[in-house]
Amino acid sequence: MDLKSYLLAQLETEATLTRKAVARVPEGQNDFKPHEKSMPLGYLAGMVAGMLGWITLMIERDELNLDDPANQGFRPKVAATNGELVASLDAALASARRSLEGTNDEHLLTHWAFKMGGQPIQQQPRYIMISNAVFSHLAHHRGQLTVYLRLNEAAVPALYGPSADERF
Repeated sequence: MDLKSYLLAQLETEATLTRKAVARVPEGQNDFKPHEKSMPLGYLAGMVAGMLGWITLMIERDELNLDDPANQGFRPKVAATNGELVASLDAALASARRSLEGTNDEHLLTHWAFKMGGQPIQQQPRYIMISNAVFSHLAHHRGQLTVYLRLNEAAVPALYGPSADERF
């Protein structure tokens, strides 16, 4: 299997799991934080819903420097409604799908850089950055989101196996 096909298959799996979690985010709780050091639920949910869109960034650009004011548009958007969260996920998925379908393995082997203050924080081949900085990072924050769901009395979806609220 080529890299592009593998990443497209992984994209579909991650989208399915993410949709299950995002669809359960309770409305009216965007400011909820389980701890003062935690990020608010609305920000976390917005990030989880939009993370698959980072694939487009990694395919179409050579780097992202978070300290560059021109890149502020890549910060997560807090949605007012659950419908907006799902729409954000749908848009991110469609964009990622288009970008992956339009690329090739040769391009996926070229380097992409994540920078802060102009200095590389991570710089690896695009396929590794997509696997680690999107898919693995998404699984981490999606898991974090399920804790927030539980703390807000929302049903936790079965993702990698059954949850206390849902059989697999």
